[in-house]
Amino acid sequence: MYKAFLFDLNGTMIDDMGYHIRAWHRILHELGADLTMEQTKKECYGKNHELLERVFPGRFTQEEKDHLSIEKEKQYQSEFRPHLQLIDGLDEVLKIYHAAGVKMAIGSAAIRFNIDFVLDGLNIRHYFDAIISADDVTVSKPDPETYLRCAEVLGIEPASCLVLEDAPKGVESALHAKMDAAVFTTMHVAEEFGEYPNVIGYYADYRAFRP
Repeated sequence: MYKAFLFDLNGTMIDDMGYHIRAWHRILHELGADLTMEQTKKECYGKNHELLERVFPGRFTQEEKDHLSIEKEKQYQSEFRPHLQLIDGLDEVLKIYHAAGVKMAIGSAAIRFNIDFVLDGLNIRHYFDAIISADDVTVSKPDPETYLRCAEVLGIEPASCLVLEDAPKGVESALHAKMDAAVFTTMHVAEEFGEYPNVIGYYADYRAFRP
């Protein structure tokens, strides 16, 4: 049924969102934001620059946002590197569907610095025919641009693409792109996705994922 799988990265391929949230909470607190960890979690979507603008409207220049973004990712990578691994069963899924000719892409709000950290750290770059990062889109999720760009680069019509996501904003992005979505419940429970009619199933990991 599906000719392409479009993977979100953080929380979908690797179970690392807790590390992102803690890094952001620490940096935002140092910058003067009085946010709880749960409030920080709710802000962890889209580009780093968009997050900073939501929390501190108009405060930082583009150059300052660039610096803070890289600093946050350095802290995240330092803490997560010892735990860098694919979510259970994903290695087998990549092998099976790559051999079957299913096109695969990554569509992530992460910057290339972070995507490279994962792909090269796990030696899985060869599975992916397209990589769309925060640097490649004007507006990030829940806007559909990320996943539509993936489909465009792959040469696959959107309706034949399955999006793999862990976040409601990502599933909303897929919906706007007219794509189905498989949800991985690493950070959110199934009830948080109830409003999205494009969800085909919920998975704790990839061991039972065979769409």
